[in-house]
Amino acid sequence: MQVLTKRYPKNCLLTVIDRYSAAVHNMEQVVMLPSLLQDAQLSAQGRWAGGPDLYNCFTMLKAICVDVDHGLLPREEWQVKMAGGKANEAENEDTQETDGEVLRQLDLEAQFHLHFSSLHHILTHLTLKAQEVTKIYQEITGQAI
Repeated sequence: MQVLTKRYPKNCLLTVIDRYSAAVHNMEQVVMLPSLLQDAQLSAQGRWAGGPDLYNCFTMLKAICVDVDHGLLPREEWQVKMAGGKANEAENEDTQETDGEVLRQLDLEAQFHLHFSSLHHILTHLTLKAQEVTKIYQEITGQAI
């Protein structure tokens, strides 16, 4: 299991990012055969029951971790990637106009707090998900927890 080497305040965004990154890297080290996670679901009491199988969660968590560890793609490249290489110029202009209106409506401090708290919540949720995938894989393979 990967151990955090840096010390930040408990609710610092850097602490949450480090926890998430460590949980995903630990998951990658434990899950040697990701295909065993296909068609595996959490129990009915689990938070993700009825959602995508754990293999899809595994690949999503790894992909997000790459962005967290190495930074985001530039906006234009990200839009092309999300549109499958078929980005529409008119849609880009509409999106940019809408974004500008929203920016004018919210002051920067309020906008920062909104995004900061959302990112904190999402990273905490994804950390729990990575830990759960690791735990279920260990149960499937019969490894001691």
